[in-house]
Amino acid sequence: MITFDTRLLAALTVLAVVVMIVSKVRISDVKVLFWFSFVFMILNTFLIFVFSPEHGVTVYGTRHEICHLVWKVYLVKEQLFYLLNIVLKYTSTIPVVILFVSTTDPSEFASSLNRIGVSYKIAYSVSLALRYIPDIQREYHDISIAQQARGLEMASRKQSFLKRLKNAASMLFPLIISSMNRIEVIANAMELRGFGKDKKRTWYSARPFRAADIFSVVVCVLMLAASIVLGIINGGRYFNPFV
Repeated sequence: MITFDTRLLAALTVLAVVVMIVSKVRISDVKVLFWFSFVFMILNTFLIFVFSPEHGVTVYGTRHEICHLVWKVYLVKEQLFYLLNIVLKYTSTIPVVILFVSTTDPSEFASSLNRIGVSYKIAYSVSLALRYIPDIQREYHDISIAQQARGLEMASRKQSFLKRLKNAASMLFPLIISSMNRIEVIANAMELRGFGKDKKRTWYSARPFRAADIFSVVVCVLMLAASIVLGIINGGRYFNPFV
């Protein structure tokens, strides 16, 4: 996240794809997250070009025109290269984030955070947040099925996009209500069990470090070191091929 070096981002993108393949996570299980991330990436890239069509010129300090588009807007190499870095930024991080959410046990992650010095209250909050994501997905699916059983069409192509969007928005209110009820139940259960009374706590799901864990930490440290070294060599966050 601290570098815009194209070479490192490209290598991390390849690594992210390899890790996804090795993990054997089924794409069908996370396709919604992938599609949402892909649409957001395209939208973000497009809006950057629309509102700042020559931001790359400011970043790299040179200007090489390719063609004239409309009015005072030109297509320049620096802007295209900057947008390429934005895309690589997404493709190198999104698969890893999705993989982390899909394969990490929240309780084990919370215990690990606590072992490295993070307060167990904060660690448990992170655990609850990670558990909440699949719960929201299941709740949304259940509400969608219930609404369709009552005759509210959600995916029919015969209806306009705005109509389907309105029907989808009608599920937000019951989803918010059910979420608030779940939060109250969890808060009451934690209070009844005396959560936060002591300064330390034990963990049921704690695991000892293994060789694979040490290897992963070393790889992460090397990637961080590479980002810092490339920043020093490049004289900043960006790799500039135009100089």
